[in-house]
Amino acid sequence: MSQTAVKASGVSDAPDAGRWKALVFIALAQLMVVLDATIVNIALPSAQQDLGISDGNRQWVVTAYALAFGGLLLFGGRIADLWGRKRTFVTGLTGFAVASALGGAATNEAMMFGSRALQGVFGALLAPAALSLLAVMFTDAKERAKAFGIYGAIAGGGGAVGLILGGFLTEYLNWRWTFFVNIPFAIVAAIGAYFVIREPKGGRNRSPLDIPGVILSTLGLVALVYGFTRAESNGWSDALTVGMFVASAVLLLAFVVVESRVKAPLLPLRVITERNRGGIYLSLGLAVIAMFGLFLFLTYYLQIVKGYTPVKTGFAFLPMIAGMITGSTQIGTRLMTRVAPRLLMGPGFLVAAVGMLFLTQLEVDTSYAAVLLPGMLLLGLGMGTAFMPAMSLATMGVEPRDAGVASAMVNTSQQVGGAIGTALLNTIAASATTSYIADHIGGASSRSQQQLVQLQGQVQGYTSAIWFAVGILVVAAAIALTFVNAGRPGSGKAVSGSGAGEAAEDELPVPVIAH
Repeated sequence: MSQTAVKASGVSDAPDAGRWKALVFIALAQLMVVLDATIVNIALPSAQQDLGISDGNRQWVVTAYALAFGGLLLFGGRIADLWGRKRTFVTGLTGFAVASALGGAATNEAMMFGSRALQGVFGALLAPAALSLLAVMFTDAKERAKAFGIYGAIAGGGGAVGLILGGFLTEYLNWRWTFFVNIPFAIVAAIGAYFVIREPKGGRNRSPLDIPGVILSTLGLVALVYGFTRAESNGWSDALTVGMFVASAVLLLAFVVVESRVKAPLLPLRVITERNRGGIYLSLGLAVIAMFGLFLFLTYYLQIVKGYTPVKTGFAFLPMIAGMITGSTQIGTRLMTRVAPRLLMGPGFLVAAVGMLFLTQLEVDTSYAAVLLPGMLLLGLGMGTAFMPAMSLATMGVEPRDAGVASAMVNTSQQVGGAIGTALLNTIAASATTSYIADHIGGASSRSQQQLVQLQGQVQGYTSAIWFAVGILVVAAAIALTFVNAGRPGSGKAVSGSGAGEAAEDELPVPVIAH
């Protein structure tokens, strides 16, 4: 892209001198959000007992956050474009800290559910703004690869770190600290961002807010996420579950129609109809379906079947974290400027699928070193390698005015994928477990034999769901290899902009974007 084109787009080609310092605070905020997704799960049993939350209502500790976060992500991305990414980022951090303080101080279930919903609201502001800032501050191809490698490693490995931290806090302090721990993260990141981040001038989208689009997208996504969440607990044939899916389809279809006609759409269709971005949103969403389900099953397997403590369970996930960091910061970062993104994403998802294949061999007495260790290492390595170029390419070539919503779409595909993965794979596992126990319990004469059948049934359920996840990762690889056709950065075959045209031949595509 020529300097004239860069200037016309409103983004200077001079890199921000404080960009690496800014990355520290952006990464810290991302780590806080990702940690929160898993750390609360570890503390949930203790919090439920303390606050007197019923078994029927406990899901709302997770669901209240998921609905607010998933439903408002597109709106949050648009606010970042309109209001400024730095301001939105700092506001999101501040609000997240306040909501976390309320959750830690909760005295009843209503206060807990309300604080979780509030965390979701501010998380929906924070997440798109963080990725958008990263994308507009790192425009050199090699620097961008390093920055997104670090970001990708945190996005992928942070959940497992949350299991370790959550185990420590719950075991040695109490569940309230799983909320309070967010506060120092948020304060440090907000203060650092305020003084260090210099958002490039220009690139804001000051068009009037698309109110119908906001309403339709929020209600449609909330209905979709709630539908999958309810399916997990009430079944797929439940009337309200079916009603949520139907409502979601109608609302999201209406949203697409509205976006194609309004002058200043919330989600310009040019952002998602571009071949590479569409392929990335879809393949990332599928990969997260597999990933979320696996985290859940391995946590249950290690604690219930193998008898690990929460802390030991967290440490058991360390090979996966190591694999993700290696795949993202070493393999992905080093190869991103040398090979086309699809040649990292496709093989990355396939390596992760091979890791999953190891885990389909789980039995009650499976050796950690022989099966779990290599499986998790390969899974992390593959996911880290694939996620890093995907995160970067999803925002490359997008005009500054669309940066926030393009970034929000990455988060939306992951959030919806997580909700689908948890519900879908849980349903498959529960069905397989029930079937196995029904077939084998008759032959168990003693109590110890019956308990063994119960454990074997649970493992059978986990492995059945993991086989399904293997298939999902293979499909994600096929989509990445088929749809993503962008060349390596600097090859001249860049991702097309949102109506800005192609990058010139043999020139470095400046990522005029934000995620």
